[in-house]
Amino acid sequence: MASKAFSKSLLFFYLSLSRQLASLLSLHRKDHLKLEKNNVSLRHHLHSKTLVLDVGGGLLRSSPTFPYFMLVALEAGCVLRGLLLLLLYPLLCCLSQEVALQVMVLVSFLGIKEEEFRAGRAVLPKYLLEDVGLEAFEILRKARKKVCVSNMPRVMVEVFLKEYLEVEVVVGRELKVFGGYYTGLMEDESNVESLEKIFGEEELDGGVLGFGSCINSPQHQLFSYCKAIHVATEAEKRNWHALPRERYPKPLVFHDGRMAFRPTPMATLAMFLWLPFGISLSIFRSIVFVFLPFEISLPIGAATGMTNRLLSPPPTTTDDGGKYKLFVCNHRTLLDPVYISGALNKHVGAVTYSISPISETLSPIRTARLTRSKEEDRRRMERLLRQGDLVVCPEGTTCREPYLLRFSPLFMELTDEVVPVAVATRVGMFHGTTASGLKVLDSFYFLMNPWPEYDVEFLRSIPTGSCSSNSRYEVANLVQREIASALRFQCTTLTRKDKYMMLAGNEGIVNSKTKHTS
Repeated sequence: MASKAFSKSLLFFYLSLSRQLASLLSLHRKDHLKLEKNNVSLRHHLHSKTLVLDVGGGLLRSSPTFPYFMLVALEAGCVLRGLLLLLLYPLLCCLSQEVALQVMVLVSFLGIKEEEFRAGRAVLPKYLLEDVGLEAFEILRKARKKVCVSNMPRVMVEVFLKEYLEVEVVVGRELKVFGGYYTGLMEDESNVESLEKIFGEEELDGGVLGFGSCINSPQHQLFSYCKAIHVATEAEKRNWHALPRERYPKPLVFHDGRMAFRPTPMATLAMFLWLPFGISLSIFRSIVFVFLPFEISLPIGAATGMTNRLLSPPPTTTDDGGKYKLFVCNHRTLLDPVYISGALNKHVGAVTYSISPISETLSPIRTARLTRSKEEDRRRMERLLRQGDLVVCPEGTTCREPYLLRFSPLFMELTDEVVPVAVATRVGMFHGTTASGLKVLDSFYFLMNPWPEYDVEFLRSIPTGSCSSNSRYEVANLVQREIASALRFQCTTLTRKDKYMMLAGNEGIVNSKTKHTS
């Protein structure tokens, strides 16, 4: 009896061990194909198959994940959290890949509120898209069904993969949550759905191909079911090209966050070393622009590293009949009207949907708040236009990327002609706009950049006449197209509401007594 039980146990152990060995052998079965030589063949075989793709090893050109965790630490956390992660970088280099990953997750996510975490949607997609290899993207888009596997937490990569690269299934590490807050710990296993649900029973028999380099970690168990695994070496990845913006399956119009650079360890170190000087420089530049006339403030700004370009001369201002100019510009930062005022070498008025009381007090030009009531806003703008030249930003909110949002036609009812103004900005360290952060610091962040640039181009005047309800929309679209043509931007029909729903989870309309967004 005991012998029979022993035999059954031994048989069970043998079968279990055989399955594990078969899985490991299947996992390590690799077809070493060079992308340059086998791209066409591989893409041809993917038309009717499912592709299991390793995000870090087979999609992104750079394998280190440190920059993405630094973005989470800085944008979802705070500066001190980012500094701690940077100080731990030498230690991370000495640890194994799995332990280093756990440390980065702990530092970046500990104490972050789950329902308020939006970096995976608002911040990370831009940097991940810029790191996608064109060669890998060509392989991905040919697959009939796409399954992406990542060592990073799923909340960091899911939106990027599903919404921007049209991936059907995303398998990543799950984060533990307690009381609605991330604990900084990861679950032991990935959130892997049943293999039949992911692949389909008919695909398990030779219908799945794998592509990547880091395919031997516990989180990449799906590779064991691939008929063939095509391995991308680091040498091959170094020769990959960046995915061009025009090839994005979905345009990247909106993104948030203050960082304007990819926070690699060295770049992040340079940012922290610059921070004390940047804060002092921003305060100095702000004082100069608020208290000194443009004839003095602009040269001083240029001496501190600011570049201001006037690409075409402004139109001459006439006082015929007391009529002033209405300047219509695209919206890049809160400083747009200030730079237009400097280009004109005279103070102009500006209107905005909302502005913080501090920014309104420190503004070197007169500003007025709009109420979102059409008739009241029209009366306010007419009153300001009778007092002097006026600048309006009909987009209603800022846009960082080379796109123009829909122009509101309200300004068409104010005057017989408008002057379109094309405005472009370039920064290297900090963005001067935010959808979810403190708006009062927007200008401060912009002026913290070592070499911020502003281009202002006045375009030909466009007559509005007595616009009817239909023609005023056509004229607004014409103004939008003229500015887009000058900047080589693309026109969209997206609005302020679209931006804030995506980046902040609200419509961008809040009580002015509590918080201001623009």
